[in-house]
Formats: sequence, C-alpha cells, structure tokens
Amino acid sequence: MFKHALLLLMAVVVVTGCAASNATQKESTKVSKPLSFTVKSLDGKEVDLSKYQGKVVLFVNVASKCGLTPQYEQLQALHDKYAEKGLAILGFPCNQFIWQEPGTAKQIESFCRVNYGVKFDMFAKVEVKGDGACDLYKTLTALDTKPVGPGKISWNFEKFVVGRDGEVVARFSPRTKPDDPEVLKVIEAELAKT
Repeated sequence: MFKHALLLLMAVVVVTGCAASNATQKESTKVSKPLSFTVKSLDGKEVDLSKYQGKVVLFVNVASKCGLTPQYEQLQALHDKYAEKGLAILGFPCNQFIWQEPGTAKQIESFCRVNYGVKFDMFAKVEVKGDGACDLYKTLTALDTKPVGPGKISWNFEKFVVGRDGEVVARFSPRTKPDDPEVLKVIEAELAKT
C-alpha cells in the first residue's frame, strides 16, 4: 500500500513538473510586442514605448549620410499632417549600413533639426540587424508582416507601422517613400480605428 502511494506521489510530481516546465517554455518563446520595450531617447533618457499605446506608430531606422536621407522631409511632413490625429513617428539612427550614421547624438539631432526641421521623436543609435540587434528590432523583423515579410533589415529607412492595438500591421522597404500611397493608405486606415 505504501509502495503504491509513493508511486502515485512520484507520478504527480513528475506530471506537475512537466506542466510547469512547458508553461515556462511557452512563456519564454512568447513574442513581445513592439510597444513593450524601453529604449533610450537621442538625449539618453529612458523611454517606455508603452507611452505610444493607442497611437499609430511608424518605426523607421534612419541615417544622415544615405541616399535615402531626404525621406526625413517626408517623415516630417507626415508628422505635421497626422500627429494630432494620433500618428507617432519614431526614428532610430543606425550605423550598420556602410557607416552612414557616424555622428554623435548631438550631431544627429542638429543635422535632423537644421536640414529637415525634424520634430518627431528620435532615439539613441541602435543596431537593427545581426547578433547585436536591439530587442525591439529583433521583434519587428521576426514578424510576418506584409508587404515585406519577416527577415533582416535590408537598409536604412525601412518602415514598420504599428496600429492603435499595438500590433504591427505593415512593413515597407527602404525605397518605399513615407508618403507613398500604399503607406498612406495603411496609416490612414489605422488612424480611422478607435
């Protein structure tokens, strides 16, 4: 009798342990949402991206010495047109593409303000690809988002649109301009949601 009780107790412990292990495994493989991260602003302050919850967010990796750098002008125009309706543009400088963002935070801020009148939120320089990619970009690039799909960032000025619900709804290639009709269609559709 004691032997059966001991075997039963061991079986319960093993089953319970497996269930706990599976729960932990499921939790660790759960994909984070882009607005669940804390990042540094261009001036070095911690920013909890959850502050953008409820807005439509456009994430863009940017660079000052790239052939696509004039997209700053279109990004600022989007900010001017849609910020009051709930659009937040977040610029993340990156120096991984032929060292096209070599400047310090102050140099980047000055370049953006003086040359393009940038008023949207800019963040500290990050890596967006490879082993050193920040967790935010690891999350963004893991998602199967149309039209680009999952995979590494191909160049400066790749764009991700996050809807008011915090989910990534679109990913656009670097050469797709911020004011491209396809981009505007997605942004306007997400802004129309409450």
